[in-house]
Amino acid sequence: MAATTPGTTPARSTAEPGGWAVFAAVVLFISGTFGTIWGLAAILNDKVVTVGGRGVMIADFTTWGWIHLIVGAIMILTAWGLFTMAGWARWTAVVFATLNACIQVAAFSAFPLWSMVAIALDVIVIYQLTVNWETR
Repeated sequence: MAATTPGTTPARSTAEPGGWAVFAAVVLFISGTFGTIWGLAAILNDKVVTVGGRGVMIADFTTWGWIHLIVGAIMILTAWGLFTMAGWARWTAVVFATLNACIQVAAFSAFPLWSMVAIALDVIVIYQLTVNWETR
């Protein structure tokens, strides 16, 4: 044990994200970016995101665009929080990854392949942040 001089504080170790936390942050950032792009496309021109004339289960594409834009932006900010090891970021990421997976279920009828990919990314984030959370 190292002795400290009176009036000084011992050196603190700064928490750095472990490998799985970084992986989850990157996947969350990618998923949030894709959601934000999808949301912008739906807001600016909802004909761009229309597939085969089918819509989403609830509301119209413009409404879903705003929802995707907001959730995607929060996911991007939360990914930044994961990179900095902010205490609030871990569970915020889990909550918004879960919310994004639920949103994708509602858009499944219009975009089944994209919805499955987005849900898979969200499940990876949730798994990594709940099971493999570690700091160095």
